[in-house]
Amino acid sequence: MTEPVTHTLEVPGAVLRYDVREPATPATAPPLLLIGSPMDASGFVTLAGHFTDRTVITYDPRGTGRSVRTDPAPESTPEQHADDVRRVIEAVGGGPVDLFASSGGAVNALALVAAYPGLVRVLAAHEPPTTRLLDDHETAVAAVNGIRELYQKSGLGPAMVKFIEIVSLKGPVPADFVSRPGPAPATFGLPADDDGSRDDVLLGQNLVTCCLYEPDFDALRAASTRIVVGVGAESTDELAHRAGLAVAGRLDLEPTVFPGNHAGFLGGEFGQHGDPDSFAATLRGTLDRS
Repeated sequence: MTEPVTHTLEVPGAVLRYDVREPATPATAPPLLLIGSPMDASGFVTLAGHFTDRTVITYDPRGTGRSVRTDPAPESTPEQHADDVRRVIEAVGGGPVDLFASSGGAVNALALVAAYPGLVRVLAAHEPPTTRLLDDHETAVAAVNGIRELYQKSGLGPAMVKFIEIVSLKGPVPADFVSRPGPAPATFGLPADDDGSRDDVLLGQNLVTCCLYEPDFDALRAASTRIVVGVGAESTDELAHRAGLAVAGRLDLEPTVFPGNHAGFLGGEFGQHGDPDSFAATLRGTLDRS
């Protein structure tokens, strides 16, 4: 595979950066787009390296990494992210592409396929955190809103502690989740002092709009795209795993179990090690299935 070539794309409200890795010999399979949110392209270096026979495209979502927001809106929506991805796909040739989407990226990918199904041949949506679909949606939604309120009141450290707690929580979200005492921010290397900023890409820009998004299931069922919903073998009972099961159920799909946990494809990015070799093999088999 050639070294990634970075491109710049101006879109409404942002300037995006995306990378294209070309195979050494002409590819026979569609291009593969790898997306997260708010995780940027740097999280897909290991996974991209397992698909050297394809053109692989990665990008930084608006406000993340190298992609700069130019609008003053406090939040970005899945629909906005979906439109950004559409423009990236069109910029690299117009599709159809195969698409692997992780976490918030999976939410955005569901919005993309609902609006532009012709651009995606296969979507593998891995653990989209769609809290409104959970059996315990009332307390889960309250917790998401409570984390956002805590961020507005106390800043990054305390709110990020609660976010870390909720993503690893097993089972239903308690009604008093946000008010429960938890570890000090320093436990996770987070700042204890509030610097006054409220522009964090996760807590300020994407948390509520992503987690409270409800997919258009009628449009998804009608789409020409083959949709695969993935869940982690090691993330059973966690919120994003449970939400993935809920999305699969609403689409009458059998969920596909991927090795590892919510970040099973990471190979040292951000200091996290999943099971990227096995994860990539499962993804390849999923995409190649007719």
